[in-house]
Amino acid sequence: MTFNELNLNSPLLRALDELGYVHPTTIQHRVFPVVMSGRDVCGIAQTGTGKTFAYLLPCLRQWKFSKDKAPQVLIIVPTRELVAQVVAAVKELTRYMSVVVAGVYGGVNINTQKKEVENGVDILVATPGRLYDLVMNGAIKTKMVKKLVIDEVDEMLNLGFRTQLKNILDLLPAKRQNLMFSATITDEVEVLMDTYFNDPVRVEAAPTGTPLEKIIQTGYEVPNFFTKVNLLHLLLAEEERMTKVLVFAATKKLADELFEQLETKFPGTGGVIHSNKEQNHRFNTVKQFQEGNYRFIIATDIVARGIDINEVTHVINFDVPEVPENYIHRIGRTGRADKKGIAITFITEKEKPLQVAIENLMKLKIPITALPSNLIISDELTEDEKPKIFMKTIQLKIPKKEEAGPAFHEKSAKNSKVNFVVRKKDRMMQKYGKPKTRGQKK
Repeated sequence: MTFNELNLNSPLLRALDELGYVHPTTIQHRVFPVVMSGRDVCGIAQTGTGKTFAYLLPCLRQWKFSKDKAPQVLIIVPTRELVAQVVAAVKELTRYMSVVVAGVYGGVNINTQKKEVENGVDILVATPGRLYDLVMNGAIKTKMVKKLVIDEVDEMLNLGFRTQLKNILDLLPAKRQNLMFSATITDEVEVLMDTYFNDPVRVEAAPTGTPLEKIIQTGYEVPNFFTKVNLLHLLLAEEERMTKVLVFAATKKLADELFEQLETKFPGTGGVIHSNKEQNHRFNTVKQFQEGNYRFIIATDIVARGIDINEVTHVINFDVPEVPENYIHRIGRTGRADKKGIAITFITEKEKPLQVAIENLMKLKIPITALPSNLIISDELTEDEKPKIFMKTIQLKIPKKEEAGPAFHEKSAKNSKVNFVVRKKDRMMQKYGKPKTRGQKK
């Protein structure tokens, strides 16, 4: 099937032709007629299968010009990087259409974004937090929203946008079309659909957990953290095919530490991005990586969904992700656009249960490769890896209250005297044997 066989108009077909797109992906051609029918849709597809165009093409095909400045299409995504990429995709597809698109996200001046949306926008792409702030400020009117798109909704819920997302859904007009796209559908997402969607049609391009066939997966069993670092250095130094490498780390602190160690051996050839980095730094790092100026970047799972970069040759899981679905998201960053990709995972003994959970999800074993003979096995251990010495705690018997003695001692005879007041009349009687008076009153 080609895009010419879909019910697209000339401006969209011309834009797709200039972008070099001929054949729609599975999710794109399956979703298109359902969205065009007006039904609510829940699209389930892996990362890298063209979900963005899958919802943009039918939305743009049905878009009609309006003099109203309020947005007709609202697209909610979890990260700032994803906002930028969706906005760029809309601009690519609408180069021959008079569509105004804007993207809003946190971490930058809200007043600048407020002015932009107040000037009028047809399609708005936003993160939940900043969108809710702008709606509450009165900068964005939701009365004209005809289509709502929620992309990567499971990641939004993981990032803590639950409250903002529900508040936004309550503010939207009841008469609208809802489109949801994600790689995984959790129980919480099911509840969200049951509450706010109207009998959505499920469209699956690939069930959750199905590994991409174009990705070669392999694993290394390593004894400890510092051996992982040595192995990463060795692979980057000896493997010439690693021209665009995406390294995933479990935490922001670990990502920074890894970058510092790699920067000493490969200066100026890599970058690091996570949620603590400034927005300009994150955009610039991704740009340098996309343009080939950086050979590798180190990232955390939080920003992984927002990285949409072509021709990533290798994905390296420095840590095995605790959530099995995140493994699918990670390795989906390579093997795109009909090209082969390689996913490498470093596995310690402690991480083997996580490996088993991933293999159960995929219904596929991760092949284990022998460690290189010239790899330096480190004896150094992190604090978490050092064996813990447990001392036996002896519990002393605390005496019961009734068994305990008084918390004071008896007074001495000297101190046990009781002071009392003696009247002068009584003192005189005791001293003189008779009361002493001042005489008879005259």
